Amino acid sequence: MLKFTEDHEWLNLADGVATVGITAHAVEQLGDLVYVDLPEVGATLAKGDAAATVESVKAASDVYCPLEGEIVEVNEAIRNDPSIVNADPQDRGWFFRLKLARASDAEGLMDESAYLASVG
Repeated sequence: MLKFTEDHEWLNLADGVATVGITAHAVEQLGDLVYVDLPEVGATLAKGDAAATVESVKAASDVYCPLEGEIVEVNEAIRNDPSIVNADPQDRGWFFRLKLARASDAEGLMDESAYLASVG
């Protein structure tokens, strides 16, 4: 199940774990990424906490934790090659996997059509 936040993160939910990244719209706004800082595996984050940082040729920006949970995996490939996020933001360019404290919290997030309408 794919969900989106107002902060331009996407979540792909499966079995209580969310794979999280930034949307194509966010990548378009940021420009070419040159650096990605990822959270530590095992970190517990609250909704809205800064989870990661991206730096582009234009600006630095935080990536926020969309829901409360524990970081269970990070995408080391994008740390080594941030251009993966530019090339494929909603697949290979994922940032981290989050074991949700409460999977039902995702119900409050936008679906793709609502997100696209909000940035359109």
